[in-house]
Amino acid sequence: LSDIGVKDSKQLTPRARKNLYKKIIDIADGHYVAKISPRTIDRSVIKNELNQLEAKYMAKVISKLRPDSAYVDSCDVNPGRFGRTISKLAKTRRIHSSHHADKRFPVVSAASIVAKVNRDRAIEKLRHDYDIGSGYPSDRKTMEFIKRWVMVNHSVPKFVRKSWKPVKIMLKGY
Repeated sequence: LSDIGVKDSKQLTPRARKNLYKKIIDIADGHYVAKISPRTIDRSVIKNELNQLEAKYMAKVISKLRPDSAYVDSCDVNPGRFGRTISKLAKTRRIHSSHHADKRFPVVSAASIVAKVNRDRAIEKLRHDYDIGSGYPSDRKTMEFIKRWVMVNHSVPKFVRKSWKPVKIMLKGY
């Protein structure tokens, strides 16, 4: 993976990620992308169980692919605890959980690239119907789209998380 240029996806342009995606898929033993709906994420945020949701979906991917061992980027302050949670859910002991795993382990970087390319494709599909920009909070076009939607509909579109901090701020007036 390192030989083909795989590294932290945040350090790559969308075009570079897209080019690497094809190479990753070609050399990988397998891949599986688990998609989580905005409403599912919102429910987990409300219950303060976002880490649990991430562990559940990481375990789902690991169970589907059945690797000899799995490396995961811990969202928990305690990577060992996060790894143990995934181990229980995936029914395997071969979980290596650490902070910044996407920078340290090419296999995690590759997974991040695959995830981001899939996200970019989903955003591109939405762009056919909506002028939403990139979908990131730093994108003025994205924030203006959501603001206009909220002003007209007094809620967010079904493809936007209500628990997203900028959205929560916008919804306070409604």
